Amino acid sequence: MKKTIRDFDLYNKRVIIRCDLNVPLNNGVILDDNRIKESIKTIDYALNKGAKIIILSHLGRVKSEEDKIKNDLYPISVRLAELLKRDVTFINETRGAVLEETVDNMRAGDVVLVQNTRYEDFPTAKESKNDEELGKYWASLGDIFINDAFGTVHRAHASNVGIASNIPSGIGFLVEKELNMLGNTLTNPSRPYVVIMGGAKISDKIKVIDKLVKKADYILLGGGIANTFLKAKGVDLKESIYDEDSLNFANEMLENYGDKIILPVDGYGSSSYQDGLEVTYLDVSDIPRGIMVLDIGPKTVALFSEYIKSSRTVFWNGPVGVSEFKNFEYGTKEICKALIKSDAKVIVGGGDSAAAAIRFGYKDLFSHVSTGGGASLEFIEGKKLPGIEVIEEK
Repeated sequence: MKKTIRDFDLYNKRVIIRCDLNVPLNNGVILDDNRIKESIKTIDYALNKGAKIIILSHLGRVKSEEDKIKNDLYPISVRLAELLKRDVTFINETRGAVLEETVDNMRAGDVVLVQNTRYEDFPTAKESKNDEELGKYWASLGDIFINDAFGTVHRAHASNVGIASNIPSGIGFLVEKELNMLGNTLTNPSRPYVVIMGGAKISDKIKVIDKLVKKADYILLGGGIANTFLKAKGVDLKESIYDEDSLNFANEMLENYGDKIILPVDGYGSSSYQDGLEVTYLDVSDIPRGIMVLDIGPKTVALFSEYIKSSRTVFWNGPVGVSEFKNFEYGTKEICKALIKSDAKVIVGGGDSAAAAIRFGYKDLFSHVSTGGGASLEFIEGKKLPGIEVIEEK
């Protein structure tokens, strides 16, 4: 069992907390502060124990000077201060004299937020490639490291594995909750156990589907993943997207688990992958030429809802349509409604499905909404997560 923040004496210690403050921004305006809010419990605990807190986080990808401007953590520092109801000192650098002097002069109860760790990715990807020297440098700023960024535990970065390799380490409350909810609920699920899998790319989820199809009672498929399975069944998809390279896998799944895999029977489409165009209702057995399927329809919603209604556990990863388009949010929104009406324990596996649940106002109505899409899938797949593996055992 991994150490947690509870296992350390934090009083007057410099505690580095790796948070996941990777929130969507538009011209410096935070569009969704859920990940910031999810970080507060661990930070508050450390504050109440008299710690000096140094927060690290990434924001977006940084491959150019323009990306640095776009992915500046300063707006997050402002919101963090509001949520903590105390000053947060923002250090506009990832290393150097200003950062070191600030840390040296910290007192118990002080909070420092360091600039975006991925600034170190330009031009040499030192953060993402877990540069040994960078990990040691960041570790030198603190006495204890707490990893509370579940969204990056499946990656070996300098700001998680690098630091934890050099100083005493544990996990925070958010990571602990994620591991408990995903592990305990989905390892021995109450049955019937239903998986809803959507999104555009089946190649990203092949191994997860291969694992879950053996454990779940039913898998309901939407999005580009469903299209690939429909194509494997011989459906003429016209211009609709599917993954040519995954057709053999889809065929194999249908041959071995066809009774478990539930596919759409109708949907909504348009002539182009964009919003605002004329919407066409269609039956999947007769898709009009020039139309691509971009959402599930009412018959599919009714079909899926029957399985959801009788379920006891549901794991949902990926919207069942292009839900970021207003014209094609119907299916995903209806699936949300069906889920909250059910008596099932519902785990939303992060990523776009979590974003949709939050956007539609359903986040607090589900049992758990994960903060890490890729991390949750790799955890369920059974992969070792580097950001967790490196943490000290109790």
